[in-house]
Amino acid sequence: MSLTQDEQSPRAEARGGAAAPPAPPRPPAAKPKARPRKRKLSWKTAFKRDWQLYTMAIVPLIFFVIFKYGPMLGNVIAFRRFRPGGSIFGDEWVGVRYIEMFINDPSFWHVFTNTVILGALTMVVCFPLPIVLALLLNEVRQQYFKKLVQSISYLPHFLSIVIIVGMVMQILSLEGTANQIVRAFGAEEIPFLQRAEWFRFIYVGSEVWQTIGWGTILYLAALTSIDDSLYEAAKIDGAGRWRQTWHVTLPGIRPTMVTLLILNIGMFLNVGFEKVFLLYNPLTYETADVISTYLYRVGLVSNNLSYATAIGLFQALIGLVMVLSANLISRRTTGTSLW
Repeated sequence: MSLTQDEQSPRAEARGGAAAPPAPPRPPAAKPKARPRKRKLSWKTAFKRDWQLYTMAIVPLIFFVIFKYGPMLGNVIAFRRFRPGGSIFGDEWVGVRYIEMFINDPSFWHVFTNTVILGALTMVVCFPLPIVLALLLNEVRQQYFKKLVQSISYLPHFLSIVIIVGMVMQILSLEGTANQIVRAFGAEEIPFLQRAEWFRFIYVGSEVWQTIGWGTILYLAALTSIDDSLYEAAKIDGAGRWRQTWHVTLPGIRPTMVTLLILNIGMFLNVGFEKVFLLYNPLTYETADVISTYLYRVGLVSNNLSYATAIGLFQALIGLVMVLSANLISRRTTGTSLW
């Protein structure tokens, strides 16, 4: 049992010892000082302080207003009959007539299927390859070889699509490099550009050639932000290079991967018009004709702008739904999202 100070003092005197003096009272503990709250600047104060930066944003804002948000007003002609020379917003209200037209049009669903297939192939092939190339370059220790590979892989991105298509046509022509290799093995020449079954391979292959190097830039930048102590801890735990890549590297670049994946999903149906338009011909319409080229022929060649606008609006709504869905799924599963 514990004894109080009054009970202990008589026993101490009885044993001939002096009683211990009472302990001085402890001073009250000082209360921690509250941190001063940061005062939120008003937009007037922020603009006055950083007006130079806000001024630099005027030109991009004007560009988006004129060329991105302004044309959205023209979507109204998807529900109004447009005649050349009349009002830019259409002459008379027709409701969902043009929407019913493309829903019941077999040609539209054929090009829609081609667009989905090309978009899926492009995403499945072109999305992971930059990640793989970035991981391989990250393991290279010879800086000269690493910079050489980077320069060679980046170069096609800076070439115009016209030059890329011209090079593809030269390589795949009957007298091109590809057919020279075919003849070297004793086979007959293959008219790659005139056969519909080859178009998807040609398109996806040219996309890989043009975009793989540029896509590695973002992933290499993300790799530099990973803490080296994580790799050291993994080595202490006995993890090899594959384990370090799986448990340290890939989780470190996961936010970048998710962000780019969501953006790619949003552009899923926007298969490049320029490249398809320059590569395809009537012999390859079966697999090469996509929504963008179909809109060009319907809207500008056939001068049916209201019908083309209805199809374009449908395509944009699908892209919006896909972006919102991918962002929601990513936020709930991985905790990373665009917003």
